[in-house]
Amino acid sequence: MTKDAVFTFHLDVELHDAFMAAAKDSQQSASQILRDMMRDFVRQQATEPEYTAFLQRKVDAARSQISSGEGLDAIDVEQEFAARRAAVAGGSRSRS
Repeated sequence: MTKDAVFTFHLDVELHDAFMAAAKDSQQSASQILRDMMRDFVRQQATEPEYTAFLQRKVDAARSQISSGEGLDAIDVEQEFAARRAAVAGGSRSRS
C-alpha cells in the first residue's frame, strides 16, 4: 500500500488564488500540479551535477587548448565564419 505524506506551506493569498484559478483552468487538481512540479524539480536536481561536470570538462578542454596555443581569438573566429557565410551565400546565388 502506498504511503502518503502531507506537505504544508505558507504563501500569500494572491498567489494561492491565482494558482487555484490556473489549476481549475487546466482541469487539473492543484495537488497533481504540485506533485508534478516537485517530481520535475527532483529530477532536475539529480541531473544538475552531471551537467555541471560535463560543462566543467568542456571549460577545462577549452582552457587547455588556449594555453597550448590551439585556440582562436574572437576576431579570427569572426573572420573565419564571415568567410563561410559569404561562401554559402555565394553558392546559393549561383544556383538561382
